[in-house]
Amino acid sequence: MLSKKQVQYCLDVMREMFPEAKCELNHDNPFELVIAVLLSAQCTDTLVNKVTKELFQKYKEPEDYLAVSLEELQQDIRSIGLYRNKAKNIRKLCQMLIDDYNGEVPRTREELMKLAGVGRKTANVVASVAFNEPAIAVDTHVERVSKRLAICRWKDSVLEVEHTLMRKVPKEEWSQTHHRMIFFGRYHCRAKNPNCPECPLLDICREGQKRMKNK
Repeated sequence: MLSKKQVQYCLDVMREMFPEAKCELNHDNPFELVIAVLLSAQCTDTLVNKVTKELFQKYKEPEDYLAVSLEELQQDIRSIGLYRNKAKNIRKLCQMLIDDYNGEVPRTREELMKLAGVGRKTANVVASVAFNEPAIAVDTHVERVSKRLAICRWKDSVLEVEHTLMRKVPKEEWSQTHHRMIFFGRYHCRAKNPNCPECPLLDICREGQKRMKNK
């Protein structure tokens, strides 16, 4: 597994490759971000942004999502995977915001995780992006990159990947690390056909070296 110094080198390279890395889900406030991240589960950010362009014009506050029928909300997000379950969670989440948080999105990961449909990854994204709280959200890209580069072990769970990154990366860099690793995984070290031949991290990447040998 990579040392802290080697991990820092990888992150520095990712920063040079993707200096503008940031959250790609369009939103204007924490409430819109929670909804967008909830919708993004097993779905691309591009599709979510396409749907929320109209969704966020129609629904501004938690009360708006409760003012329509479940069926109407389902229709509004129908093009997104798991839309029925997501619509139910959105309504439950909005009711909880009204009942327990005066209609405001809570700032801490612990409180965010109490909301319907909000898991640890979603809570970390919202805490980090909306409230500038140090957090590393481990999505499919972060997990894949971490394991290919041997930052962590292949058998590690998502939570173990997160904890390993938290140990090996300075706290003040957690949030940017999350975005850089996502961009690196989304646009370079893709799940299928990773760009190993042109990768500046090939000399340090066990998976890349193995793939190149097998070509």
